[in-house]
Amino acid sequence: MYMAKVIGSIVSTQKDSSLVGQKLMIVQPIDAQGHFIRSQEVASDSVGAGIGEYVLLSRGAGARHAIQVNKNVSNVSDCAIVGIIDRFDQ
Repeated sequence: MYMAKVIGSIVSTQKDSSLVGQKLMIVQPIDAQGHFIRSQEVASDSVGAGIGEYVLLSRGAGARHAIQVNKNVSNVSDCAIVGIIDRFDQ
């Protein structure tokens, strides 16, 4: 899993059928100190995260499994929000 901050949302009227009904959020990966790393990306939201929240991301097969709505339909998601971070303890 990876950590990120939700910095925006995406509205897409034309998309793959597996993304219909999915909330798409713009996320900025962070390190353990909360500093931005790498580039921004889009993630499907499975937990109802909001802009400004810190979240846990899953990528690849884990993301597709977290978002899969129908076992008969393949999911194209490569990044999914799977948790909301309440606090960082170090």
